[in-house]
Amino acid sequence: MSASTNHPVGFTPTGTIATSTDRRRVVFATIVGTTVEWYDFFIYASAAGLVFGSLFFAPAGEGFAQVLSFITVGISFLFRPFGAFLAGHFGDKYGRRLVLMVTLILMGVATTLVGLLPTYAAIGMAAPILLVLLRILQGISAGGEWGGAVLMAVEHAPKTRRGIFGASPQMGVPLGLLLASGMLALMATIAPGEAFLQWGWRVPFLLSFVLIVIGYYIRRRVEESPVFAELAERKEETRMPIVALFRKHTLLVVIAALVFAGNNAVGYMTTGGYIQRYATDPKGPIGLATADVLGAVTLSAITWLVFTFLSGWISDRIGRRTTYIIGWLAQLAGVFLLFPLVNTGSIVLLTLGLVVLTVGLGFTYGPQAALYAELFPASIRFSGVSISYAIGAILGGAFAPTIAQAIVQATGSTTGVTWYLAGMTLLGLIATLLLRDRSGIPLGPDHEAEQTVSPIRGLSRA
Repeated sequence: MSASTNHPVGFTPTGTIATSTDRRRVVFATIVGTTVEWYDFFIYASAAGLVFGSLFFAPAGEGFAQVLSFITVGISFLFRPFGAFLAGHFGDKYGRRLVLMVTLILMGVATTLVGLLPTYAAIGMAAPILLVLLRILQGISAGGEWGGAVLMAVEHAPKTRRGIFGASPQMGVPLGLLLASGMLALMATIAPGEAFLQWGWRVPFLLSFVLIVIGYYIRRRVEESPVFAELAERKEETRMPIVALFRKHTLLVVIAALVFAGNNAVGYMTTGGYIQRYATDPKGPIGLATADVLGAVTLSAITWLVFTFLSGWISDRIGRRTTYIIGWLAQLAGVFLLFPLVNTGSIVLLTLGLVVLTVGLGFTYGPQAALYAELFPASIRFSGVSISYAIGAILGGAFAPTIAQAIVQATGSTTGVTWYLAGMTLLGLIATLLLRDRSGIPLGPDHEAEQTVSPIRGLSRA
């Protein structure tokens, strides 16, 4: 075999080893880019819990207006698969880097426009319609973003460090939550009460324009993934990667999606804005100050960040599957502690509940990039990881805040929410147990035969 067709992962198409500077640049770019993307996504979810109900859906009545506000959070998830299909198709045919640039711009434009959007009082029904359309654009962008970011990180990594490299784009989620909650907390302090409703909530959305410019500059300096560069050099891109994915790997996509769903449903108690709304509702059982609750969420985002990074590092030593199992058990404990601590009405205990929850959330999220990348063959990997992630998001977090809101309104208690979250956690655990650990499997196109062997326990071929 010629040298041009035998490049191991981590090498450039010319056969030279990717330098540590190249890899640091990739890690930095994926962290910054995904942080900006998820800041945009979460700033909407937090605002949906705090202000959108009264500003855009007031005619529906106070209780149902909040349900409608949370539904707009979930609607975007329905369009994530569309974004994932588009990104997977173009990412497997034209490269990871191009997709990342497009999704970053799309997310930033949609978020900035939300910050400029007139409310229902100003333009009537056009306001919620435009709000939903902009949220759909966010959903399409988020569906395409994740797969490209994680593959850029993992496919550049040495095989013994994929977990920690893959944790870099995963860290963008808690960092995005940290930035979003921090900005909203700052604005709630600067412009409290009526001023926050009038204009304070808009400032974090408008800040997105600046963040997108920074993210774009950083991302355009990153080289293409070495795996895709080799595929392109050998002209081995799959003509219809999505068709190939579902013809051979449908069951794997479903199981991988369920792994993420177990994490995502629980994580969206904060990233989807539910805890923020529940704890600050002046007519609810707790009625804590908005700035205090946002501060607690911000602190929990820091611990989520720490455990996401830590779990990626640990997964390189004990394997993805074992790390996940530890994470599911920790997440289950956090779920059963969450609402008993939140319902005390103490901001200190609410913070403790959120922090404890982030231990399991970090351990079931940090290794995901490496786990997903090692599940799918190189030629359809972008499609596989993107679509699995998007479906998992629908099954998990899409309507988790809406479900939680409906359960509490129907029962007057958070007990049902706890059992719902516990059930989703157990579902993620079962899906994980169905998979073999493939930590360290070669990712390059020379090893497609090995990659195609099914990672599902009990099956020999996908």
